[in-house]
Amino acid sequence: MILVASQRGGPGQLAAHLLNARDNDHVTVEDLRGFVAQDLYGAFAEVDAIAKGTRCKQFLFSLSLNPPKDASVALDDILTAVERAEDALGLTGQPRAVIIHEKNGRRHAHVVWSRIDADAMKAINLPFFKTRLNALSRDLYLEHGWELPEGYRTNGWKNPLNFTLADWQQAQRVGLDPREIRQIFQNAWQHSDNLASFRNALEEHGYFLARGDRRAFVAIDVHGEIYAVARMAGVKSKDVQNRLGSPDTLPSVEQVRMDVRKRLTQRLRGFLREGRAHQADELKPLQNQLADLVKRHRTERETLQARQDERWREESKARSDRLHKGLLGVWELLTGKAAAVKKENEREAYQAHLRDRAQRERLYEAQMKERQVLAARIDALKARHRQERLALTRRVIGVLRDADDIGRAREPARRRQRSRDFDLEL
Repeated sequence: MILVASQRGGPGQLAAHLLNARDNDHVTVEDLRGFVAQDLYGAFAEVDAIAKGTRCKQFLFSLSLNPPKDASVALDDILTAVERAEDALGLTGQPRAVIIHEKNGRRHAHVVWSRIDADAMKAINLPFFKTRLNALSRDLYLEHGWELPEGYRTNGWKNPLNFTLADWQQAQRVGLDPREIRQIFQNAWQHSDNLASFRNALEEHGYFLARGDRRAFVAIDVHGEIYAVARMAGVKSKDVQNRLGSPDTLPSVEQVRMDVRKRLTQRLRGFLREGRAHQADELKPLQNQLADLVKRHRTERETLQARQDERWREESKARSDRLHKGLLGVWELLTGKAAAVKKENEREAYQAHLRDRAQRERLYEAQMKERQVLAARIDALKARHRQERLALTRRVIGVLRDADDIGRAREPARRRQRSRDFDLEL
């Protein structure tokens, strides 16, 4: 599984992110160890309070564990990976929280450790943690028999389609997956050798080159969004200049925006909006089904948890009743019988804990399989929508180019004929 980690502060924001049930089907706080508080906000607040006695600002260490998309990973395997990561990082025994997220029929985990050694009142240093986690990640892939990621085989663990939060938010504004945007830029870069060919390759997909700030190459899409060419293509700025030359020959961002806005007629804008609206309407029934399914699953989990809590209280009372009070209790204490009863109670309590966890795990796995069927349909529909959007963008660009040809034509008859062809195409 892919392991991604970082040192950070912001305990409140991190707790809110980890407990976000809006973007996840289910959120489970699987383990809280080494904290007085019984909730995530309180646990992270404890670490924050202790860290104030040190100079450490990034007093939390956050790790995400992401199994392969098609892998079914048991909870015990995830917890084993957490223990191995803890040993590899040198955080053994540190207070930690384990949170399980379920979304689209898949499960992944987040672990957050305190970096503060409370005895020494200093932060634990974590040198080369990325290298250590990469080695563990590779071992986990090989041990489980999972196919190594393509990014690992060709370029270390760096995924050529990685994207930042800013990339994601920008892509969401135009209704595209950020990975497909990067794929467009990278394909254009790989299949071009100069400015003209690169520009044509991008324009085929609706991206127009411009001169950005600090003499950098940027691209503008038909919605006015700006993309840094070097970052989106996954290359260095120096390589971009070596291949494309100086950006001074290109128009400015505002000039390109004005040109695109002028060329993109209201009718074409409506064409784009209609396509996006149609896709949203087509996807909505499946999303509603998924929302209903998640709601039912949450109810099932709450019902199971309530029954388990009731059974736990009854069993705890039965175990407590085995320890007598009064003279008989004193006698059992003196003879050692009370110690034996306590030991047996502890053994039974632990077995009951394992039983309840296994029962929850069976329910969770059954629910995930049910969601996976619907998630597969949603993924297939989204994949088709992406292809439709790319085809639609190419069609719009083709129409814009035709409009340019019409504007340059001298013969009025030809202009009228092309305009009729334009109407028929739409």
